Amino acid sequence: MPKRTPPIFPAAAERLAALGARLRAARLRRRMTQAALAARADVSLPTLRKLEQGEGSSSLATLLRAMEVLGLDHDLDLLAKEDELGRRLQDIRQVGAPRGRRKS
Repeated sequence: MPKRTPPIFPAAAERLAALGARLRAARLRRRMTQAALAARADVSLPTLRKLEQGEGSSSLATLLRAMEVLGLDHDLDLLAKEDELGRRLQDIRQVGAPRGRRKS
């Protein structure tokens, strides 16, 4: 049975499409063909095309390899860097009752 990729929400699909468009623009600014980027990133041409089209089936490793070739891999450090919600939740928990052993 072939592996099925679960559907993604429309907002996530829009973000993937925008990311693919930014990668394509970065490649074109460097005057690089899809074939050249695919070869340097060690991915197949159809995989690179899917990545640029924003299809959700590409792996994070594929994205990283393409970004490394384009010199954009430092941008990955920005993903989830400022976990504002997580920090607020952590602060709320710290303000609550102190953790420790209960006295019986």
